[in-house]
Amino acid sequence: MEKFTVKAYGTQAPDAAIAQLSIDRRTVTANDVEIEILYCGVCHSDLHTARNDWGGTIYPAVPGHEIVGRVSSVGSGVTKFKVGDIAAVGCLVDSCRECEQCKNDLEQYCIPGFTGTYNGKDKHLNQQTFGGYSEKVVVDQHFVLKVPKNLDLAATAPLLCAGITTWSPLKHWKVGKDSKVAVVGLGGLGHMAIKLAKGLGAHVTLFSRSPEKEKDALELGADQVIISTSEAQMAEVSGKFDLIIDTVPYVHDVNHYIPTLNINGTIVLVGYLGDLNPMLNTVPMILGRKSVAGSVIAGIAETQELLDFCGEHNIVSDIEIIKMQDINEAYERMLKSDVRYRFVIDMASLKN
Repeated sequence: MEKFTVKAYGTQAPDAAIAQLSIDRRTVTANDVEIEILYCGVCHSDLHTARNDWGGTIYPAVPGHEIVGRVSSVGSGVTKFKVGDIAAVGCLVDSCRECEQCKNDLEQYCIPGFTGTYNGKDKHLNQQTFGGYSEKVVVDQHFVLKVPKNLDLAATAPLLCAGITTWSPLKHWKVGKDSKVAVVGLGGLGHMAIKLAKGLGAHVTLFSRSPEKEKDALELGADQVIISTSEAQMAEVSGKFDLIIDTVPYVHDVNHYIPTLNINGTIVLVGYLGDLNPMLNTVPMILGRKSVAGSVIAGIAETQELLDFCGEHNIVSDIEIIKMQDINEAYERMLKSDVRYRFVIDMASLKN
């Protein structure tokens, strides 16, 4: 397999800073699309992988799975894209494509396991996959997405992870004009959940511990804000919600929100990976047929559906653009929730 070298930013160890390095990309095969990366969103998963918080990181690690760029080369069998097109790549770049889940457009639940955009296994070069903190990426056309022409490209990048992570449960639980949806947490995921739920016509509520977030939430499209530390306000919304999207990325008490679910209601966790403490109190679940569920990104067809929906409704992320050289500072600010609401790297800075 022929390959070429590109400039990238990554880390050599869990306690090492993100710094410039060189990585190999494969030369396009028949079905490949080569993309010059213009913008790359910064996700909490990038930080967790770089620092090996979840275990299993392969070093050197190059994060980045919210990629928007311009097609610079295509393989002989590519029919979906041509040189010069704007294209996007999200969290996965391959799967077995043969299992039941893949055949049902659920590549994110591929039974043998999907190939992540970074820290996965590149079967062509027999090495780990490298993400979007780089000049270029080469991806099979099946996993490359079309970007609506009216969308701001930088602000589109976070749709590939933050957007699809919240869109998929909204669609799975059939949110529409008569739905009552609540969102826990106002960050990268939370602000997208509000925008998308509102775009689908739902009545949207934000749960927050911070009264100062009310103004932002209402501007994003929320119909009301409930301060979750207020017993009186929580009592007012008892039994109200059909779906709660919980975007909180750290350990917290899910039991606090279950009483606000309607009969058959579901709280879906999209922000936290790991053990929750305290244990679930099953009483309100059993007495109201309420559910606690989880969800992760989506397959390619559903991700394209999201992008098309955002194009129709002119929905993008609220972002702060940074230079590639400022990524370590951005990580520290992310840990302090000091961003409204997603960092996006202008990859032109990689050429400096």
